[in-house]
This record gives sequence, C-alpha cells and structure tokens, in this order.
Amino acid sequence: MPTYLDFERPLVELEEKIAELTSFSQEKGLDLSEEIAKLHQRAEELKRQIFAHLTPWQKVQLARHPDRPTTLDYIRLLCEEFTELHGDRLYGDDPAIVGGIAWFAGRPVMVLGHQKGKDTRENMRRNFGMPHPEGFRKALRLMLQAEKFGRPIITFIDTPGAYCGIGAEERGQSVAIAQNLARMSSLRVPIIVVVIGEGGSGGALALAVGDRILMQEHAIFSVISPEGCASILWKDASRAKEAAEALKLTAQDLLALGLIDEVIPEPLGGAHRNREGAAEFLREALLRHLEELEGIPPDELCRQRYAKYRRVGPTFYQGEREA
Repeated sequence: MPTYLDFERPLVELEEKIAELTSFSQEKGLDLSEEIAKLHQRAEELKRQIFAHLTPWQKVQLARHPDRPTTLDYIRLLCEEFTELHGDRLYGDDPAIVGGIAWFAGRPVMVLGHQKGKDTRENMRRNFGMPHPEGFRKALRLMLQAEKFGRPIITFIDTPGAYCGIGAEERGQSVAIAQNLARMSSLRVPIIVVVIGEGGSGGALALAVGDRILMQEHAIFSVISPEGCASILWKDASRAKEAAEALKLTAQDLLALGLIDEVIPEPLGGAHRNREGAAEFLREALLRHLEELEGIPPDELCRQRYAKYRRVGPTFYQGEREA
C-alpha cells in the first residue's frame, strides 16, 4: 500500500473517487470517460497547486517518505553494471553505507551513498541509514581506490545523521567523519554529490565534500533535524515545524544561499510517485556536470574545490546582510 502524507489527503480522496468511478463504469458497462477525464484534470491541477506551495516542514516529510527512492534504487536505474564492495579493512562492513564500481553513461565510476531500508526489518539491518565509523571508513577506502584508478566519484546523501551510540563513539565516529572531510577535499578525481532525501548533520557531510553539490527538489540538507533543533533551542520537539522554517534546509533555500550548485527537478508529486522519471532528471544533471569536470586537470580540480568551500562563508554572510 502506498503511503500518503497529511497534506496529500485532498488529492488522495479525488484519486479514490476516480478509481471508484472507473470500476463502476467497467462493472455496469457505462461510458463515463468524459466524467473520468474531467476528474483526472482536476486531480492534476490540485497536485500542481499542492506541490507548488509546500512549506519547509512538508518538504521534510517528503524527504523522509518511506517510498522515496534510495541509493540502491538510483544505482539500479542509472548504472549499466554495479559491483558492490564491502568492509573498511579494519573492523567490519556497515550496511548503512553502500558503494562499489559501476558503469555510468559508458564510463567506470565509483558510486556510494547512505542506504535506508524499505521496511522495519531492513531498516533495522541498515540502522535507518545512520552510519557507524566503519561505514565512513568503507566509503573513504572506496574513494581512495577511485582516485588510484582515475574514476569519478558520485555520492548519494540520505541519512538522518551519523549513529551516535556508545559503540560508534568507542570506534572513533568523529575521527572517521573528520578524515573523510579532509581526504575528500584533496582527491584528484571529480566528485559529484547528490542529496536525494535527508542530508543530516555530520553523517551527511562525511560524503558531501565535492566539486558539485546537487539536491533533488524535495530533499533537505541541514546541520541538525528540525526535531533536534527544536529540542535544543526551545526544549520542545513539537516545535519542529517552526525549526524547519528557521533552518533554511530546503534545496531552494540552499541554492539561494550559494551552498549548493543546482536543484534537480522531481516528477510532479515527488520522486516516490515516479522513480524512473526522477532518475532521468538525475541522469541528465549528473552527465552534464561529469562532462564539465572530466576536462579539468587534477591540480586545477583540487584548486577549484578548495576555492569553492572558501567562498561559502562570505557568500552566506553577505546574503544575511542583504536580507
């Protein structure tokens, strides 16, 4: 059964009415095609109205939608071949991060990203997409391998944040994240980062240092979840909607602030309603940016990446002053 969000309820009721009328016309042998076509038109108009005026909190709900495509879904839809690689060669394998060698648009690439589950059992196995230190170390091992063989790197971001349990801290969670940030900044191959769902805190940043930072239309990217922010600022997690407004976590906000490079459109209604369509939008953007980056010499690539992140602070504060 598909999952519907509260703000989609008027649309769902209309779609249910269309289904009932279609079933009735078939059972009774009646020609109700004109009435059904009008309802379909109304449904499309309503869908456009709803998704053209989403609040930041509604974007958060969409980014967390249980049916939203995951990293492995996009790898399957975008890549001709994929060989998953496992383990950090130090402690173990972390199913919350997946990665490996793939063929994309006729070239070998290294693809990796956070992986959530499709149901409760798989979410438990993948720790709800929240990586342990071995997950970040696995990702870094694969990125260093990509640099060794001159393969571009594509990362998919979709995590509430790094796992903060005692075991993760004992195994060096903060060090693992810091090492990824430092090493990704100097890798001599193109890096394209795509936020496909939640981009939460250091767990997202550990895979998000790149030459191009892209976000899907209904994804979010923030230093903390709205619930966590509300709990810290106001000691009240129920004010998450208010926090979502203040955090400027939507793709549109972040593009305006100069923190990302492009917003990738999604099919009307969100990526979960049309995975193939979402993948095609993503394919076009990835191919375009990859072709631009592949022509840049490694030294210049690193220089531009360094300059990109040096500009972030002044760009943000200038925007604040102008506001």
